Amino acid sequence: MTNQELERMVDTSDAWIRARTGIGERRIAAPDEATSDLALAAAENALQAAGLSPDAVDLIIVATATPDMPFPPTACLVQHRIGASAAVAFDLSAVCSGFLYGFSTAVGLILSGIYRTALVIGAEVFSRIVDWEDRSTCVLFGDGAGAVVLQATDRKRVFASYLGSDGAWSELLMVPAGGSRMPASKRTVDERLHYLKMGNGKEVFRRAVHLMTKAGLEVLSQANLKLEDIDFLIPHQANIRIIHSLAQKLSLSKDKVVANVHKYGNTSGASIPIALDEAVRSGKITRDDIILMAAFGSGLTWGAVLLRW
Repeated sequence: MTNQELERMVDTSDAWIRARTGIGERRIAAPDEATSDLALAAAENALQAAGLSPDAVDLIIVATATPDMPFPPTACLVQHRIGASAAVAFDLSAVCSGFLYGFSTAVGLILSGIYRTALVIGAEVFSRIVDWEDRSTCVLFGDGAGAVVLQATDRKRVFASYLGSDGAWSELLMVPAGGSRMPASKRTVDERLHYLKMGNGKEVFRRAVHLMTKAGLEVLSQANLKLEDIDFLIPHQANIRIIHSLAQKLSLSKDKVVANVHKYGNTSGASIPIALDEAVRSGKITRDDIILMAAFGSGLTWGAVLLRW
């Protein structure tokens, strides 16, 4: 879906969207596609890239804010469809930070010795919860999925992770209805309360930059590494101005920043693994590069992971 298509739907313009967000287009799932369909494709691509069969996987985590349904977990649907019958599967909800929450959870479980091979998927169909009459939010989001395989090795490649949360700011980004607080009713549907609502956009921007910077510096400190040791920064792809501000705060040049928000918009928990996958497949990221991944999302939630590819 291009910005020109959105111009015909709401009072906006391609120039305004690009100037404020850096987004030129985004992908929208087909009417018969759900989050598990996108997650399945990403999972299959990741396993193929890793040279592994599904029966090698013993842990599946799907990070999503847009599951196929409240239950069963979307991860169980993916587990069945790829044939990973021996794997434990569950969903994790931390919205735009979800992939890093899932990644860090999988690392901890592997280090504990409980599991050896994990499939971590970030998948979203945000188009189903976007209010296409709200010009302030409908221009921002897209659908997509990305996945990684994590496996126990004899060499440390994940240096550090850091996660944070602050529920005091939960109303900045939320879907008010559809849960136990405000179950579906004629009123909630009529008042469009099942769609994403964003409060103070400027506050979201400010906190995103501040908290991702804090998380990035924290993992560098844990790993006893310096900013100049980073080969690439892969931030959550929410807004190009947030990405540029974060890079500036971390004193990283633009050539070290992986950004594809112009093509996909904000795909929430899927944005980092999609960007990582593109950078690896294009040859931009190569073996032993040191990568900083940082995210921020509703909750509020935030985090960072520092790893050697």
